Amino acid sequence: MFKLHRRALARTALAAALCSTALLAQAQAPAAWPSKPVTLTVGFAAGGSADILARAISQKLTGALGQPVVVDNKPGAGGTIAAAAVASATPDGHTLLLVTSGHAGSGALYPTLRYDPIKAFTPVIKLAATPVVVVAPAAQPWKSLSELLDAARKAPGTLNYAAGGGGATTTALAAEFLKKDTGTDMVQVPYRGSGPALTALLSGEVQVGFEIPSSALPHIQSGKLRALAVTTRTRSTALPDVPTVIEQGIRDFEVIGWFGVLAPAGTPAAVVERLNRELNAALQQPELRERLSGLGLESGGGTPAEFQKLIGSDTQRYGEAIRRMGIKVE
Repeated sequence: MFKLHRRALARTALAAALCSTALLAQAQAPAAWPSKPVTLTVGFAAGGSADILARAISQKLTGALGQPVVVDNKPGAGGTIAAAAVASATPDGHTLLLVTSGHAGSGALYPTLRYDPIKAFTPVIKLAATPVVVVAPAAQPWKSLSELLDAARKAPGTLNYAAGGGGATTTALAAEFLKKDTGTDMVQVPYRGSGPALTALLSGEVQVGFEIPSSALPHIQSGKLRALAVTTRTRSTALPDVPTVIEQGIRDFEVIGWFGVLAPAGTPAAVVERLNRELNAALQQPELRERLSGLGLESGGGTPAEFQKLIGSDTQRYGEAIRRMGIKVE
C-alpha cells in the first residue's frame, strides 16, 4: 500500500509540474498570434513620408501575418500623440507604432510627456534611412541654399518655413540645426504632417520647406518645388544633382533621418521576433526595395538590438543638442 501511495504522489507532482510549464508557456507567448487585425499607428497626417512607408509595409505584413494590418493616423505634437496612445496599449502585438528619428528627440523637446520614449517601447526594426531635403517653391528666386541663407540674413524673421510634422521630427531638428550653424532667423509654421506642410508650401503660405524626399520628390520632379540641398554627407541617390549642405559651405553638417517600428513595452519576445523576421524578409523583396529607393529611402533591416542601439545613441545626440541650443516647442 505504501508503494501505491508513493506512486500516486509522484504522478500528482508530475501533473502539477506539467500544468505549471503549460501556464508559463501561455504567459510568455500568446497562442495563434495575431488573432485579430494589427494596427500600425502613425503620428503624422496621411500623404506624408511616414504614412507612405507605413502603407507600403502594412501591405507586406498583411500577406505575411494572415491578418489585416491597418494604418491609423494620429497626427499632432511631432508624433507624440500617437506614441502616447501606443505606449498605453495592451502589449499583445496587435498595436504597433511607426516612428521617425524625431522620436529620439521627443523627451528633450517635450519634458512633460506621459510616457518614457525609451522605456515605454520595445524596438522591432529599423525600416529605412533618409536625408532631409531643403526645398522652395519654383516661384521663389533662390537657386541654391546659399542664396536662401543670404535672403534670410537680410530680412531676419520674415521667411516662414514648414518642417513636416514639426516639433520632435528630424525635419524640424534639421531646420533648427541649420539656423543655429548659419546664424539665420526663419520662423517655423507648425503643421500636422508632411502632407499639410507640402500643401502650404505649394500654395505659397510658407517660403521654405524641410522635407523627406519620399514626400517632396514628386513635386521636385514636376518642377513645382526646387531642391536646394540635402543634409547627408554624400548626395542622395534619389536627388543626385542636388548638392549637400556641406558642399555649400556649412562644415560637418549632417542630419540623417530614419523610420522604424516599435511595440509597447512588455510585448512577448516571440511576437517581436516574428515581426522582425517578417519585416526583414519584406525589406529584402526587390519590389519594395525599388519602391523605397524611388522615394529617396535606403532600405533598412537588422535586429531589435541594433535598432535599440541606434535609438539610444540618437536620443543622447539629439537631447544634448536640443538642450544646448535651447530649442523649445511653442
